Amino acid sequence: MSVLGPASACPCGSGLPYDACCGPLHRNERAADGVEELMRSRYSAYVVGASDHLFRTWHPRTRPLDLTPDENLVWTGLEVVDVVQEDTDGVVEFRAHWTWNDQTGALHERSRFEVRGGRWVYVEGDTRDT
Repeated sequence: MSVLGPASACPCGSGLPYDACCGPLHRNERAADGVEELMRSRYSAYVVGASDHLFRTWHPRTRPLDLTPDENLVWTGLEVVDVVQEDTDGVVEFRAHWTWNDQTGALHERSRFEVRGGRWVYVEGDTRDT
């Protein structure tokens, strides 16, 4: 896992330092308060290589067996488009920008989350055309 300094800007784009944003979630010091915070922390986990956080926050019914990242894929920015949260489920629509080899693009997804064991977890997502 790539470790960011405590004062480094959080990769999720919140404008907060990593240690005041996604860092405590990656280190399992606390759980996400809602679906947007969890989605942002999951994006940041891809950026810094915190695959244990991805595993822990992915519903076991839909979680893939292999979470090994593509070493050539670099996540370059996150744009949250829409957030809908209710008591035990929610949806976040986002665009996650990337570079891969010499190509650039964005993953546009509408992700579904639910509460499981008192914690928010990612269930699944539907990709959109960008």
